[in-house]
Amino acid sequence: MQKNVQRRLLATFAVATAGAVVLAGCSADSDADSGDDSGPVTLTITANAITGGKNAAEADWFADYVIPGFEKAMKADGKDVTVEFQPQGVDDEDYKTKIALDLQSGKGADILGMDGIWVGEFAEAGYIKPLSEVGGSAVDKWDGWDQIPDAVQNALSFEGDRYGVPQGADGRVLYYNKDLFEKAGLPADWQPTSWDEILDAGRDLKKVKGVTPIQLNAGTAMGEATTMQGLLPMLVGTGSQVYDDGKWIGDDSGLKKSLELYRTIYVDDKLGDPVLQQEASGRDTSFQLFAEGKIGILLEGDYFWRSVINPEEGVGTAPMKNRDDVVGYAKIPAIEPGAGINGQDFVSMSGGTGRVLNPNSKHAELAWELLAFMNSPEAFEARNAGTLSITPRKDVNEKVLSSDKMLTFVNDEVLPITAYRPGLAAYPQVSTLLQQATLDVATGTSVKDAMKSYVSGLEGVVGADAISK
Repeated sequence: MQKNVQRRLLATFAVATAGAVVLAGCSADSDADSGDDSGPVTLTITANAITGGKNAAEADWFADYVIPGFEKAMKADGKDVTVEFQPQGVDDEDYKTKIALDLQSGKGADILGMDGIWVGEFAEAGYIKPLSEVGGSAVDKWDGWDQIPDAVQNALSFEGDRYGVPQGADGRVLYYNKDLFEKAGLPADWQPTSWDEILDAGRDLKKVKGVTPIQLNAGTAMGEATTMQGLLPMLVGTGSQVYDDGKWIGDDSGLKKSLELYRTIYVDDKLGDPVLQQEASGRDTSFQLFAEGKIGILLEGDYFWRSVINPEEGVGTAPMKNRDDVVGYAKIPAIEPGAGINGQDFVSMSGGTGRVLNPNSKHAELAWELLAFMNSPEAFEARNAGTLSITPRKDVNEKVLSSDKMLTFVNDEVLPITAYRPGLAAYPQVSTLLQQATLDVATGTSVKDAMKSYVSGLEGVVGADAISK
């Protein structure tokens, strides 16, 4: 299994290898250190962040807080430790290629930033190992775990083991326009408890001229946004998951119900705009339309609140000056009460990034001390200065999110009930097949035929034996 996953990873990365070789050359040479922590030690961190470019706030935090703070703490402890940050500011797939090549060759930084969705893939390939195996007994004794909910820890976990520490957390909710709701005779404090209540609200909004009642991401043009901000939240609301008990979802009643919902919205009741789902910039267009008061209900992550419709100058890409007064938000209901995964009434999906320890590190236990330092309350408070977002720590969120009711809502109400995508090598291809199924249904194909095409495509990706019946 391990060698097969390694081959898939390296085959996937082969196209990008020419450009990645240069990146890989920037990696720390693990042979340069003896592994003796008693003398001068250099620890390295890499992440897809660079000052003045991609994820600049994170890169600045490394330079301004993490490095001087940890070096000072180590000096006070009688240790001579230097920390170096190896910045990257490239496409996510190029960055993924870089760290995969580093790990495969036995090199790389001591601490690596990693998207949570890659964890299972890298673990299966043998490129990363559970934190406690790399960092030692101090890992499981860290008091920070008590502050990170299990659901959030799952973002950097695989098959029951922690492989990294989450960097942040997010959740999906239903956004709605209170002004449009008032015109449609709907309540300002709306909280649907079933899919039927969402559809009923959409039918009332349809009576308001110039308004698209519901935007539920569909199609391949929106890519992973269709899966994460569309299909998967609905799927877990039926009690099903895309991957469960070692099998990928096949001809499943929950998937059928989810696609039937798409058909109701885009074909039968015409509550959504199927053309928008096919446009290359459809998601950005939907953001703009919502900001202009032309979409009634939209399913999105908290990113939409803090980075898209944020009224603060220079922050929001589709700012709404009256956001705090006009925009409501609600939990996503299961198809009916109690029908979601784990018997839940409400559901959500989360993504997120984190940091892992390099199994090739010559100073793994010291690297864990650095990673723990980076995930302390003080470190997250410093990271949040000027860029408010949800951290993985409950104690920090209680302190820093008090000024934002929406992010507090996600932290308190949504994260405890959230679910995550499977971090497996086949997931991106499965996701594309699911996106195609939503597109097929939204543009008129029957649910039965869309399901048939999906299952056929899935067999070609994972094999018939890996599909649930």
